[in-house]
Amino acid sequence: MDSDLFEADHLAYADSVRRFVAREVVPHLDEWEEDRQIDRSVWMAAGKQGLLGLSVPERFGGGAVTDYRFRAALINELARVGASSLQSGFSTNDDIVLNYLLRLANEEQSERWLRGFTTGETIGAIAMSEPGTGSDLQGITTTAERVDGGWNLSGSKTFITSGILADLVIVVARTDVAAGSKGFTLLVVEEGMTGFRRGRKLRKVGLHAQDTAELFFDEVFVPDTNVLGDVGHGFGYLMDSLPLERLGIALAGQFSAEATLRWTVDYVRERRAFGKAISDFQNTSFTIADHITRTEACRAYLDRAVARYNDGSLTPEDAAKVKLIATENQWSVIDACVQLHGGYGYMLEYPVGRAFTDARIQRIYGGTNEIMKHIIGRHELARPTT
Repeated sequence: MDSDLFEADHLAYADSVRRFVAREVVPHLDEWEEDRQIDRSVWMAAGKQGLLGLSVPERFGGGAVTDYRFRAALINELARVGASSLQSGFSTNDDIVLNYLLRLANEEQSERWLRGFTTGETIGAIAMSEPGTGSDLQGITTTAERVDGGWNLSGSKTFITSGILADLVIVVARTDVAAGSKGFTLLVVEEGMTGFRRGRKLRKVGLHAQDTAELFFDEVFVPDTNVLGDVGHGFGYLMDSLPLERLGIALAGQFSAEATLRWTVDYVRERRAFGKAISDFQNTSFTIADHITRTEACRAYLDRAVARYNDGSLTPEDAAKVKLIATENQWSVIDACVQLHGGYGYMLEYPVGRAFTDARIQRIYGGTNEIMKHIIGRHELARPTT
């Protein structure tokens, strides 16, 4: 069953993305994996192609495109070639960091920061997680103390996507320890600020090319001009941003599952065992049939979620649902496809092997799937009975 998510303009855009990916991404995938870092040149090339910062207003160099289907098309094309690490970096920039800036930056901040997100010159990061704090954001201990003209920021963050390459980092810090959830503020730390340093480039199970780092802040002076939004409103801003982040994760999972199924169908048609194609065995046929059906059903649900996001009606609970279902399905699909590949499925030179390691984080970041279940269950059980 075909998806009806994309219209003619989206398909034309997807075609241009596909050509870009073939030219600028596919030839470098193995090199990036070995280096454990993506070269900045592909960001610049993507900016030149007009693939980044689509939602930035025209006066800051963007296209003012708010239809998320264009972002979905880009995610899909990167998934087709197994470029999960690059997709993660692009999504962090466009769906997370840029989302905060577009909602919260004042005119002066917008003039300083937004243009670089369209050209590929600026790579951003969001620093929430800490060594002792993951999904429980209320446990954040990084603090900022009020001083003349700004704030002194101290603490550390970990598991920061694009932490090595980032030119601009939105840091979640406690500015009022006694105020509970009303004591968090978003501070923008820029490359070169005294006391800001990067720690290890972390070695991960998957997404090897996507740089993930520890960040340290030793009394970093952050001027008032780098406070994003209102002081004390940070926690609310985080909650407001999670639906889009989780929708992006869900789409990455969905398109990864679809790509892996395509690779596997091609493989089982060609690979032979016991004198016949693997595709001729009933177990293969049943496995493919089961996972294609579930994945197409999941796609219909995600298509609806994208439409809901576009019209402004995607709720945090619905975003949790799509993140949960898409990433759980992704893992189930890829695990089954590795099995159908046999020993070759465990080899990283096969895209299914890389997809397997890259997919494991999907059920963790953006809020673990256990947190998604908590959000959904709490909402449903609190609804009045009819």
